Amino acid sequence: MRSSTFGLFASIFVIALIIVTGGSVFTIGQNQQALVLRLGEPVPGRALVSDPGLHFKVPFLENVVMFDKRTLDLETDKQEVLAADNNRIEVDAFLRYRIVDALTFYQSVGTIQRGNNQLGSVLNSAVRRVLGEANMMQIVRDNRAVLMSKIRAQVDQEASKFGVSVIDVRIRRADLPRQISEKVFSRMQTERAREAAEFRAQGSEQSQRITAKADRDVVVLRAEAQRQADQIRGEGDAERNRIFAEAYGKDADFFAFYRSMQAYEASMKNQDTRLILNPNSSFFRFFVNPDGGKAK
Repeated sequence: MRSSTFGLFASIFVIALIIVTGGSVFTIGQNQQALVLRLGEPVPGRALVSDPGLHFKVPFLENVVMFDKRTLDLETDKQEVLAADNNRIEVDAFLRYRIVDALTFYQSVGTIQRGNNQLGSVLNSAVRRVLGEANMMQIVRDNRAVLMSKIRAQVDQEASKFGVSVIDVRIRRADLPRQISEKVFSRMQTERAREAAEFRAQGSEQSQRITAKADRDVVVLRAEAQRQADQIRGEGDAERNRIFAEAYGKDADFFAFYRSMQAYEASMKNQDTRLILNPNSSFFRFFVNPDGGKAK
């Protein structure tokens, strides 16, 4: 009986020892930091524990809250911002931050989830405030990097109150709302169609101008060529007549004979040529008499 009682107490003692030992030990990883709290308040002198390894606490009275030492990401919902030129822009931004003061972070926001909510509100306010002072072209193209730097500085200033250091802030997307984008796209299509019609009209006008000039040049060139041809032909005819006249003056009988031979050739060129002439006609005088005398 005494042995059974001793065994029972020993078992209870071992179980209690295991529970107490397990409740007094905690482990911190390389990427973690911890706060030791006693009844919800930081333990003076050893509240923050950032060294990795095995650590101890008072069981039942103290508890440990873990925080991440790595860089954390926060993405905000898309929001509509009114730019300085009264253009409404949908902005999608995100930030990266690190908890540098776990005690301040715990005392100000408590958990990472509530911290993200607070930082999200700060980021949205900074985005609206900074982008509201810039026009659309500066936001989309010209000064985007400068604007993101301003937003990061403002968010970092506010986040320092939570024990957080902001590493980077980025504007992932900045576009016009869908309804406005459709209107802008439609207006761009109309403008491009107008420009295309204007270019086509200018091209058609230039084409007609070039065609008319070409037609006019063709008429002028043909007229000039015809004039030169007529002039050359007239000069040739004059030269031919001069040669004939000189030949006639040198030997009138030969000239008469030559002209008659040409007349015979011209009149009998076609195979179906038929002539009804008097044999005694002067046309055949060289057939009757080689000297060209009249036929008898």
